[in-house]
Amino acid sequence: MTHEQTVEQRVREKVALLPEGPGVYQFLNAEGTIIYVGKAKNLKRRVSSYFVSRADHTRKVQVMVRQIADLRHIVVGSEADALLLENNLIKELQPRYNILLKDSKSYPWIVIKNEPFPRIFSTRKFIKDGSLYFGPYSSVSMQRAVLELIRGLYPLRTCKLNLAPQAIARGTYSVCLEYHIGNCKGPCVGLQSEEEYMANIAAAKNILRGDLRPAEAYFTAEMKRLAEGLHFEQAARAKDRLALLADYSSRSVIVSATLTNLEVVYVLHDEGTAFCNHMRIVRGAVVHSFTFEMRGRLDESPDELLTFALGQIFGEEREEGIPLPREVIVPMIPDAELFPTVNFTVPQRGDKLELLRLAEKNCKIARLEKFKQIEKTDPDRHTDRIMARMQKDLRLPVEPRYIECFDNSNIQGTNPVASCVVFRDGRPSRKEYRHFNIKTVVGANDFASMEEVLTRRYGRLQAEGQPLPDLIVIDGGKGQLSFAFAALEKLGLRGRVSVVGLAKRMEEVYYPGDPLPHYLDKTGESLRILMHIRDEAHRFGITFHRQKRSINFLKSELENVPGLGKTSIDRLLKKYRTLARMGRTPQEELAELIGAGRAKILTDYLRGRGEAAGSLSPEEEPAPTAAPDLEIGR
Repeated sequence: MTHEQTVEQRVREKVALLPEGPGVYQFLNAEGTIIYVGKAKNLKRRVSSYFVSRADHTRKVQVMVRQIADLRHIVVGSEADALLLENNLIKELQPRYNILLKDSKSYPWIVIKNEPFPRIFSTRKFIKDGSLYFGPYSSVSMQRAVLELIRGLYPLRTCKLNLAPQAIARGTYSVCLEYHIGNCKGPCVGLQSEEEYMANIAAAKNILRGDLRPAEAYFTAEMKRLAEGLHFEQAARAKDRLALLADYSSRSVIVSATLTNLEVVYVLHDEGTAFCNHMRIVRGAVVHSFTFEMRGRLDESPDELLTFALGQIFGEEREEGIPLPREVIVPMIPDAELFPTVNFTVPQRGDKLELLRLAEKNCKIARLEKFKQIEKTDPDRHTDRIMARMQKDLRLPVEPRYIECFDNSNIQGTNPVASCVVFRDGRPSRKEYRHFNIKTVVGANDFASMEEVLTRRYGRLQAEGQPLPDLIVIDGGKGQLSFAFAALEKLGLRGRVSVVGLAKRMEEVYYPGDPLPHYLDKTGESLRILMHIRDEAHRFGITFHRQKRSINFLKSELENVPGLGKTSIDRLLKKYRTLARMGRTPQEELAELIGAGRAKILTDYLRGRGEAAGSLSPEEEPAPTAAPDLEIGR
């Protein structure tokens, strides 16, 4: 394999591991220079398009793709954030194959001007004069809608007059059309006090900061008042405003006027790996984001890992001639003596906390990609890691290599059944699945049914000398778990087998004797496997329950046929399974199975039933069922 083929294969492997979410991707050439920056609503789908159907690409794209030697990506929260981040990175990096954006072309902001009786208007220029800036907005229509919303709510001036107290006192101004149509209260001629005007400005700030509750309360009350007064057209306009508020998003953390020049460093240490994300913010905009894996003993404490990462980052920045930042956002305070000129901040709220969460998200994505790569190249190592993770998360004495899960199914107590599914090394072992008919419990009693099934299952395994599972998962909360544990105690299995309950509502994990639930990481692999085995047990049980209901319906129908006994009915069901198939079978063939007399009676019955009903009901033709090798549990 040539060097070019090796590089292309490595890039394709990275593309296969990309997440299916919004973000920004960067293509690098063999020298490590970024040659293209792009945005995507779905990173995996968009980047994959460069390496398939190349004949459809333009000449420029074909030349660029041939130069791609590596790729990076940055995960963000929304498509709008990806658009803004792409704009920042293109301006900062100026990649060769991008259409370079001019500095004069930037995204619009909403500004509250620092002046007497402040104006609120749109601008593309960021001037440090004490004014407040909100945004930027990736959609001009959204920005205009927000301005229209504020102006519809609060009468604010739009003129450029100097409304200093001395200028108003001279009496040289007169009210304009905006005053006469009700959009302004005339502060230029002293008809509105500055206190009243600034109260409106404070309310507008709440909207621009994302606190929409006062405006929502106002429009809701206004809509009701207008509707009660039969002013339906105006009430509809108020309703439209409420809909606009529901869809409104005030700002993006990717570019924020509240942030200055700073850097963000986040370190994620978990499951034998350590990843660090480093972001640089210049003039309120993210201009650099890179995630890298740290190698070492990995038994260091989190603050030691953070200190090591900072040393790596600052060392590279000094080599590139970049001065140390004045402020660095971190998840914890590192050894500050090593960086005496840097102010470390652990944010608790606001834009800085959102940036830290974005860095954490990129670290988790990088870790997930690493695990996917291991799963493809070394599946045994991947399995070992997951089993070790589950043992730690579930506080088990051994790795749960062999798991069994149970679920009950019935409809108002009819046809009660249970299912048992088996997972080996975190994967379904379908040949070992088992069904159980509930024999001793009458009615809908899930607790007693669970106790019966476990008693039968593990009593049999013990009697036959079969190995017991490392973990038993019960579909349900404290009630089901307590009855299951009682059954295991009666069999003398307490302490020999671990058992947990998984409740559906909040995906809570319960342990025997502990009334309080244990919560696993919602995005972790341990909970994902538990949910998979629980859902598989539910699916398997429901399938068997439907089969049993169908068979019981047919059996009760055949019992109405005069002359058919239990043996004949069982033979018919075993061979034909549905009334429709029996009706299509020649009488001579039926006679070979149940005798000529009974065959004639059955044929006449089915013919008369078909003429009365018009045709057989679709419910009588159940879907074919897989799993012919499944065994009914005893």
